[in-house]
Amino acid sequence: MLNPRAIRLPTLLLAGASLALTLAAHAQSTSQPVAWELQVLSDGQQIDSFSATTNVGQARTDTHHNVVKNNVGCADKPAGDIDLQRTLTVSPTHAGPDDITLSIEAQETLQDDASRATVQGCKLPPQPRVVNASHPGLVLKPGEWSNWQIVEKNPSLAYRVRASLNTTAAAQ
Repeated sequence: MLNPRAIRLPTLLLAGASLALTLAAHAQSTSQPVAWELQVLSDGQQIDSFSATTNVGQARTDTHHNVVKNNVGCADKPAGDIDLQRTLTVSPTHAGPDDITLSIEAQETLQDDASRATVQGCKLPPQPRVVNASHPGLVLKPGEWSNWQIVEKNPSLAYRVRASLNTTAAAQ
């Protein structure tokens, strides 16, 4: 004769696993897609943009490259390429009809505006610098632009961000 506990334990485990799968499927089906757009502004001019539709609780990471040539040396010839790489991770953490919250992680490689030269007057390549920025909860009104200042000057850098609920598109 079978022990009742031996039958009950696998039945409970199976029921628990089934409930967990049902809850996970329900959570995925109710996950709100958010359409967001981020414009990168340097000294007030748009230099790059990112956009996607991402579900609440998910993250989207993109990297853009902009290789620039600088004239260097006494002959002022093109050389000293610098990859001004930009990596952004955007994650909607809340989405409702009145507000949307985005978590944003950014890493920027910037080139200083000021040029440098040797004592003889020969141009030196600009020194790139890496800037890391994190905003754990940028609260936005759906469809309205909001600015987030990253660097004040040399050059100034700001992100212009907006988001809205997206009930028709599949999230990326």
